[in-house]
Amino acid sequence: MEYNTIIGLDIAKNVFHACKMGREGVVLERKRLYRSDVISYFSNSPKSLVAMESCGGSSYWARELEKLGHTVRLISAQFVKPFVKSQKNDALDAEAICEAALRPQMRFVSPNTITQQDLQNIHRVRSRLVKSRTMLANQIRGLLMEYGIVIPQGISKLRTALVEILCENDNSQRDLWRVTFSDLHEELARLTSRIEFYDKKILELCRAHPIASRLSKLRGIGPITATAIVAAVANPYDFKNGRQFAAWLGLVPRQCSTGGKTKLLGITKRGDKYLRKLLVHGARIETRFAKKRENTWLLSLQGRAGFNKAAVALANKNARHIWAVLALEDKYKNKAMGI
Repeated sequence: MEYNTIIGLDIAKNVFHACKMGREGVVLERKRLYRSDVISYFSNSPKSLVAMESCGGSSYWARELEKLGHTVRLISAQFVKPFVKSQKNDALDAEAICEAALRPQMRFVSPNTITQQDLQNIHRVRSRLVKSRTMLANQIRGLLMEYGIVIPQGISKLRTALVEILCENDNSQRDLWRVTFSDLHEELARLTSRIEFYDKKILELCRAHPIASRLSKLRGIGPITATAIVAAVANPYDFKNGRQFAAWLGLVPRQCSTGGKTKLLGITKRGDKYLRKLLVHGARIETRFAKKRENTWLLSLQGRAGFNKAAVALANKNARHIWAVLALEDKYKNKAMGI
């Protein structure tokens, strides 16, 4: 659908800036809006193409403006920055968003649905809890080491050893020591219990979701990774092929080519680092058991490039499989999935 005007909206917490342009790139209007005025402004505006940076709150505003009949396009902030003229301010940012949206080759981001955001919330809370538990476990190990007590790796081993240590010192006269480590043990147990709750919830959601269930059958991809992918990828057709999807996740080599000479460097590490971490960790497990599962491709690559590079290469391969499952659905068959 063709639109006569394009509105660039620079969103913020309280004060928004809008810039309206014609299709020729001529600025027609600049408007400073408070948060409470945004809906009324767009309600009284003719149906337009509205462009925003993909950032916090952009999916919400995209859904609200689409209800009013506007077409919304989200643009990654890194693609807007080159269009900012001179000094940076909110008004110039809104103008730059307009100019970026006018480019015929611009890449857009699909807004997330409410269901996707709900699923992302679970992952974000779980990730924070895991981080907090790791920090707490490291503190407990460090404090115990000062008393000459060294505990093997693993949360379960730490909890077991901590219980044994507290039982051995139950009748000790060192009240302060016992109170401190009893409190740390209870905190560790609470965090572990909350993480287990979210793990069970994610497993239930994965089994109930048809696409997540299919993704979890790929080797190196479990319920956590599968649901995280479903929550993050609003529209797989934003990517032309699996390689573009892998590039979006930062799993392809950086390029520094000139004069007809191609030079490839390490992976770009662009995009969602949480998804990339999950894919790489899953690939590391598969690489560890490559010999047992007689994966000749992975064994050959590991022999040439080493364990870590082979794991990242497998993560890249899995990312391409994931895109095929999301975009092609029942048309895609893969031996690794067993379907």
